[in-house]
Parts: sequence; C-alpha cells; structure tokens
Amino acid sequence: MDTQFARKEDYARSQRWYQVDAAGKVLGRLSTRVAMALMGKDRPEYTPHVDTGAWVIVTNAEKVRLTGRKRRQKVYQRYSGYSGGLRETTAEDMFKTHPDRVIRESVRRMLPKNKLGVQMLRKLRVYAGPDHPHQNARPEQLQL
Repeated sequence: MDTQFARKEDYARSQRWYQVDAAGKVLGRLSTRVAMALMGKDRPEYTPHVDTGAWVIVTNAEKVRLTGRKRRQKVYQRYSGYSGGLRETTAEDMFKTHPDRVIRESVRRMLPKNKLGVQMLRKLRVYAGPDHPHQNARPEQLQL
C-alpha cells in the first residue's frame, strides 16, 4: 500500500484564509490553534514537508489575555551578538509598544525550526486593533 503525500502544486491554487479575534482569549490556547492552522495539521491532507497551511489573520492583539502574573513576570530576551548585548523586555512593556509581537513570537516558537517554519510564519498577519486590510480574501472565522 502506497502512502499518498501532498504536492506543493496542489496547494498553491487553493489558499484558505482564517480570521481570529483575540479579544479576551488566552495567549497560549490561541497560539496553538493558530500554529496548527498555519502548519495545516487541521486538514486530512497534512504533509510534514509541504506547506499545506492556511493564511491566518489575528485582530485585537492588544486585548489578548495572559493568565496568572505573566503580564508582569514573563520576560522576552533577545541578544544582539555583542558582548553584554542581552536585552530583556517584560510582557507588560511589550504590550505597550508592540502588542502584535507577543502573538507572533508565541506562534513562531510553536512552528518548525527550519525554512519551512519561516515560510509558514510569513502567512500570519497580526493587527493590534479590530481592522485589517484583507477583506478581499473573505476570511472564515477560525473556531477556538
């Protein structure tokens, strides 16, 4: 019995778009559902080495919820490459300056750590407010 795999050409024509309203949703639960849709694991045709996922639009990123004391205690770290170049930012400060990066970073860490994961992350659009410029794509609501 042969195993059927999806081909890249089969999915290039059938692009799906989903929209998620993040207002009041818990960050981790929202991110796992978005990551599954980006990878295409919610479809029966899922193939690990082909990008079979959908485009995902996340709105109201500034209203996402963190449980417990994470808003004050969670720390995002980045390193410049120079000695002493470690920069730390709390989640509270990140929400004030770039609320979309909180969701983007959470989803990025759930995707594969290779070129395919980078390609999947390009299909994620995160907006701080309720409006987005992708009305022509007619996105469906993604159920959480």
